[in-house]
Amino acid sequence: LTSQPNFNSLAEALRNTKYDAGFNIDSLNEYSNYWETIREWYYPFESGLLAGTAEVYQHEIPGGQYSNLKPQATSLGLGDKMVEIKKAYADVNELFGDIVKVTPSSKVVGDMALYMVSNNLSKDDIYTKGETINFPESVIGFFRGDIGQPPGGFPVTLQQAILKKEKAYTDLPNAHLQPVEFDKEFADFQKTKGGNLNFIDFLSWKFYPKVFDEYNEFQKRFGDISALPTPAFFYGMKNNEEILVEIAKGKTIIIRLLYVGDVDENGFRTVYFRLNGQTRSIEVTDHKAKVHKKSNRKAGGANQIGTPLQGMLSRLFVKTGQKVKHNTPLFTIEAMKMETTITAPHDLTIQLIELPEGSFVEADDLVIEVTNE
Repeated sequence: LTSQPNFNSLAEALRNTKYDAGFNIDSLNEYSNYWETIREWYYPFESGLLAGTAEVYQHEIPGGQYSNLKPQATSLGLGDKMVEIKKAYADVNELFGDIVKVTPSSKVVGDMALYMVSNNLSKDDIYTKGETINFPESVIGFFRGDIGQPPGGFPVTLQQAILKKEKAYTDLPNAHLQPVEFDKEFADFQKTKGGNLNFIDFLSWKFYPKVFDEYNEFQKRFGDISALPTPAFFYGMKNNEEILVEIAKGKTIIIRLLYVGDVDENGFRTVYFRLNGQTRSIEVTDHKAKVHKKSNRKAGGANQIGTPLQGMLSRLFVKTGQKVKHNTPLFTIEAMKMETTITAPHDLTIQLIELPEGSFVEADDLVIEVTNE
């Protein structure tokens, strides 16, 4: 429903032509009926489109990315600006040289489009204000050559604006990878992350360290929840509903939800259930109860440096009293796997750090106060 046509329709259209690949249409239709049922479980992750759209020929957003882009925009407070984001995506694609958009290059274009909409930047602004813009990390990495170099090279003026004084690669990106001592690093990994983790876990961590760390912490807290039936996992259970959970081969437990108690003054609810016929209860936090939203100070003065977008203040690189040079990294904002590092606009001294690492911030929240050198 985003960019791919219906496969069964295509197979039928090509039947009895020289392009007929000999697919069994009855078998394909059986699969279609199966997925029609399963799809109901996954509807919250749909893109929102109810039919194919010719817009794809304008913005060129890959189908898989389209359905991810909307929740990513929502997390940045841009959920109501999909029209502007799609236009910005087309503009960025043109700026970057109409690149082949597959993972991870499509993410680079998407990150830049979201950044432009979040900061009200136009295509022309990227050239005229490029020296003062803190581009997303994925964009800097792309123009540095982290995922290769496009035929004909990068747009030179744009590359200079994005990289500033950083030097781009002229060879293959893997020439800059550090060698891995697998035996030693795997042993260290098990010591720090958990002795029950295997080599596949280690490789996952090497490729995607932040994603794996989040997954591993979740596993430590909740266990292996992959055994839960899909509807119960996504939507929870209803009162008096019963599910079967196979926790090992030949070992199944029966869970029946009895009822959920009222929220108490500390934000907890007591959940009553039966586990293999035995009544149990646990206390869980109701994260939707009495949500108090903290409001941070906003950056306004010339000596105040704020956040360019909504997200988490994942890293602080400076300390109070520290003197830094122009373009020195100050802090990083992370939002839905998009990282943006804010650098010093000129030589300065850190006067005050307003927020600690791990703080959730909105656009223009004050992070650092400085004095000019």
